[in-house]
Formats: sequence, C-alpha cells, structure tokens
Amino acid sequence: MIKDTSAQDVEVAPKPKRRKFIVVALLALVAIAFVANAIVSSSSAERSFKRASVQIATVETGELISDVVANGRIVAANAPQVYSPEQGFVELLVNAGDSVSFGQELARVESPELANQLKQERSEMNRLKGELARQELDSRSQALQLTKQLDIAQVDLEAAERENRRAQASIKNNLISQIDFEKAVDDLARAKLTQKHAKEEVAIAKDRLNFELESARSTLARQALVVEEIERKISQLSITASVNGVVGNLLVPAKALVSKNDALMTLVDLSAYEVELNVAESFANDLAIGMATEINIGGETVKGTLSAISPEVENRQVKTRVRFNQDAVAGIRQNQQVSSRILLESKADVIKVRRGSFLQSGGFIAYKVEGDLAHKINITVGVSSMREVEILSGLQANDQIIVSNYDQFEGAETLLLN
Repeated sequence: MIKDTSAQDVEVAPKPKRRKFIVVALLALVAIAFVANAIVSSSSAERSFKRASVQIATVETGELISDVVANGRIVAANAPQVYSPEQGFVELLVNAGDSVSFGQELARVESPELANQLKQERSEMNRLKGELARQELDSRSQALQLTKQLDIAQVDLEAAERENRRAQASIKNNLISQIDFEKAVDDLARAKLTQKHAKEEVAIAKDRLNFELESARSTLARQALVVEEIERKISQLSITASVNGVVGNLLVPAKALVSKNDALMTLVDLSAYEVELNVAESFANDLAIGMATEINIGGETVKGTLSAISPEVENRQVKTRVRFNQDAVAGIRQNQQVSSRILLESKADVIKVRRGSFLQSGGFIAYKVEGDLAHKINITVGVSSMREVEILSGLQANDQIIVSNYDQFEGAETLLLN
C-alpha cells in the first residue's frame, strides 16, 4: 500500500528573473519615447484638433478643366408674345395652358373706330368713282364739241379753196373784179388759219382732258389703297398663333380695353428648349459664345453650347442661353430647375488639389500636413473648377493639406492633429 506520491516529487530550481526584467524595461522605454514625442509635439503646436474633424487632401498632378458652376432653368427656345394690332376691346378665345397650333385663332380685337373709318373711306371711294365717271362723260362731250369745231373749220377751208380756184379762173377771164379776187384769197387764208388753230386746240384739249382723267383715276386708286389698308388692319384684328405649342400667360383680362401694341399673351413653342443660366458677375469677362457646357438634368449630364450672353448685369448676375447639342432631350419641362458647368479652358500637367472651404481665406495660405502636425504655409492658386483648384506655388505633388474651413484655426502657425 502506497501512502502518498512524495517519492515521485522532484525539486526544481527557480529560473532567473533577468529576461522578464529586460522585456519590461524595453516596454517602458518605448512608452517614454512616445510620451516624450507627444510632449514635444504638443509643446510646438499652438492648437490641437481631432484629425477626423478636418478634411485632408493630397496634392496631385494632372489635367484641370476650368469651369463655372451656374444654376438656371429650362426655357423654350421660341416663346413669342402676342400683341394687339389696334386699339379696341379684346376677346380671348383661349386660356392659359391650352394647346394651340399654327394659324389657330387666339383672340379677336373689336375696334369700332376702325370699322367706322372703313365705312367712311369706302363711301369716299364710291364718291370718287362717281366723280371719275362724270369726268369721263364730260371729256367725251368736250371732245365731241372740239371735233365738231374742227370739222366745221375743215369744211370752211374746203369751201374757201373752191372759191379761191373759182376766183383764180374768173380773174384770168376778167369775169370778176380785183377786189373780189383779193377777197377770195383772204377768205382762203382765214379758213386755213382757222382750221390750223382748231386742230391745235383739239390736241391741247384732248391732252388736258386725258390729264384730268388720269388725275381722277390716281385719286381713286389712292383711295382704294386707303380702303385696302383699313381692310388689312381689320383682318389682323383676328390674332392667330405663330407657332405650335401652348399658351403660357394671359397678360390681359377678357373684354379689356387695350391699346395698339399692348402684349396680350405669351406662347411657348414646345418643339425646342434652351437653358437660361444665371452666371455670377465676376465670371462675365471669361464667358464667350460657343463654350462647351454640361447640364445636369435629373441626374443625367447633357452636352450643350453657350449661344447667347446678356450685355447687362442684373442683381450681380449675367443671363446666358445654352443650346442643346442633341436634337431632342427627353423628360424636360418648361421652367425646370437645372445646374450646369460652363467649361472655360483645359490645362494639362498642372499641380492641383481638391477644392475646399480653405479657399474662403483668399487662397493665400494652406495648412500642410506632416505626420501629426499641420504647418501654415503661403501658397498661390490659379484657375479653379467645380472640383479642383490649381496650385501655382507653395506645394508639390503628393503633399497633403487641410482643405476644410480655416476659421476655427484662428490663424495658428502650427496645429496638432491627434
């Protein structure tokens, strides 16, 4: 019988504690080094911030497209206004939002004054027609009288010639006296003169009558033009659509008294759209017709071209028009709000960094990140885009800077990022 296991126990000598002491000493030295570094860093930094509370971007080299970001709206490329052709009472035949087609009657202006003027001018034209007819009758009558006088003068001339021949024969045979012979000669001369004057008077009288008739005809023709012009104005009192589209806004109430050239309504041509952008005044000198534009419509990017720039500034903004490069863009509506980029220029191999709120400080300083410290340095920026900004001096590729707002740093020269 075995009492216990004491016969199996073996006495083991204890291990030396030197290795454990070395490990503990090394860990202590590492901790002291970290603490010393933190103490040195914190002593050189003026302010301390959480690294997660700032935005840090890396400087890189590449292509930078300078652009202008602008907001605007979809507008109809053709949105003509309808005007009143004359003064009168307008009768509107359509409502706002109604679809219209080219040539459809939109409104009618009632002008009692113009209608009365047309009656007066027509009456005057009828009077001139009667006056012309009377002058034609008078001309025929006067022409007949003149022809009668010319015929009588011709008959008298022929009779005088016969008497002259008879007197010539009689004087040779001494059948008549010298006095009778001379009287026959004088009668012939008088008859010739009378016939000549009668012929000239008839020619002059016919020219005068023709002139008077032409004058009367010209007066009648002029009056006909007056009547035609008033009829044209009355025909334009019926106002028709100049485009296929919809009625935008009614600018006057129904049965309102309008003056000549007063705007009545706006039409919207839905077959072609453009984008109207409001660009900040500071970019006005950088804009040029023909610049490429990217329009964001419902998350889709559509290409366009700058087609018009307003010559004036309103509310510190310049209005521009952008024409779509493609014929039709689906899913757009009048007055739909959009955002866009106007591409000013493209530069290759430039030093650039992500755009951020640090530009609010003027773009003259930046906080360059080196380890846990961020040092304030001077920089020079160039052109900028919606996403990036060009760095002209102060930074190199692969440098890191803080791109968030610098207001919280209060101008500190060095920051500790922990």
